[in-house]
Amino acid sequence: MKKSMGIVLGVLLIGSLFVSCGKKAATTETKVANAQVATQTAASDETWKPNGTVSMIVAYKAGSGTDNTARVLTSYADKYVGQTIIIDNKDGASGSIGWTTLANAKPDGLTLGFVNLPTYCSNITQKLGKYTVDSIEPICNHVIETSVVLVAANSTYNTLQDLIDDAKANPGKLKASTNGNKASNHIGAQLLAKSAGFTYKAIPYGGTADQLLALRQGEVDFSVAKLADFASFTKEVKVLGVFDTKRLPEYPDVPTLGELGLYKDWYGSARCIVAPAGTPKADVDFYAQAFKETMEDPAYVAAAKKAYVTTDYRTPAETKTLIDQQMDFCLNTLGDLFN
Repeated sequence: MKKSMGIVLGVLLIGSLFVSCGKKAATTETKVANAQVATQTAASDETWKPNGTVSMIVAYKAGSGTDNTARVLTSYADKYVGQTIIIDNKDGASGSIGWTTLANAKPDGLTLGFVNLPTYCSNITQKLGKYTVDSIEPICNHVIETSVVLVAANSTYNTLQDLIDDAKANPGKLKASTNGNKASNHIGAQLLAKSAGFTYKAIPYGGTADQLLALRQGEVDFSVAKLADFASFTKEVKVLGVFDTKRLPEYPDVPTLGELGLYKDWYGSARCIVAPAGTPKADVDFYAQAFKETMEDPAYVAAAKKAYVTTDYRTPAETKTLIDQQMDFCLNTLGDLFN
């Protein structure tokens, strides 16, 4: 009897050992499998690359300042991105048509876009489009551009003081073309007028290209724009003033507004590269690095200089900070500026 009990106990002990070992083996195998999946996922994320043509939405027409700077960049970015980048111009409503399209695009890493600051943010405050700062995923900043006061080459104004004196002598008579109501160049014109103490009539156009065409054709008296906006027709305009704390190297004889006792701070625009909200971090990081390498490429640097493009690369986090700052500017400053 004792012998039989010993055999039974032995069998049960061996069985429990097999079960225990089986459980340990299964647990070990599961951990190994999970680790392999995690490693594969991480490797996949780290090596993500676009698998098709990349669309770059530009919310202004071909030939605009934004379009010109975008084409300079994408001409050299293909080799770092590994795919062809196609510019998709969707102009209208001060950029809101293009940015609404961008916000609604599939976040698959194949659609990117340029947003202009502060216009992107001022459009939000004006409710011109159904998008917010949370509708986009910042990738990097491309350029920072200083605003300048422009007149047509054949204008009778040869200095900024000439323009101001005439505007004061004829209140509300002078016309200024803008790239949209309360868009970046309209804000610049208002900064000039407020600080100089004159009134004028703002004429909004669909974008900077149309705005500056109106100036050159004599439809208006002055405009505010950025250097890249008129890089292809510099001889058709005159630069009278600079929104900066120092003179521009490109126009060393043109005074800053501050030198004339007017607006004393820097004002201008930034152009950022973004993706639709929800685009995976791996995709964002890939493009941030690819565009950084592009902006450091000697061939790009030479082309950018020729096109008056002031490159100002910023990381995704730095670009988000820039967008947030511009949103604060629009929320807290525009009301007083336009009242």
